[in-house]
Amino acid sequence: MKVNIGVPEKHLQAVAEKLQVLLADEHILYTKTRNYHWNVVGDNFHEMHLFYEGQYGELAEIIDEIAERIRMIGHYSTGRLVDFLKLTNLLEPEYTSNQSEQIKNLVEDHETIIRVLRELITEFADKQKDLGSSDFVTGLLRQHEKMAWMLRSYLSK
Repeated sequence: MKVNIGVPEKHLQAVAEKLQVLLADEHILYTKTRNYHWNVVGDNFHEMHLFYEGQYGELAEIIDEIAERIRMIGHYSTGRLVDFLKLTNLLEPEYTSNQSEQIKNLVEDHETIIRVLRELITEFADKQKDLGSSDFVTGLLRQHEKMAWMLRSYLSK
């Protein structure tokens, strides 16, 4: 059954395509955070192990919400790793167990997603006339800003 929520299908298609890229970015960030959770070392191992676990747990919820949003507006969500790697804006650096490098990498990824979300808020509202999706990504923006702040607090400068 077609979605009839007051937004033209061509606009919903455009929103879904942008959300697919966001979904890919979130998956890459989730995987990177999980990798750092597994491979963190140092005298504060336990603290960082738990901290990363909290972060990837929050990202898992975000991923589910984005995929469900795509379904709500009448489209299927991307779900293959090969597709995520084609769509993502994020890069995967070499392995590192250095906490400062890990945190810096995660902050940069969150900030990349934050910049994308800022653009999507106005694009979804103004260009696509989808206020629901605009509001949705505004909530994601707040979550990523908080996660980036928490990560940044571990860096000395």
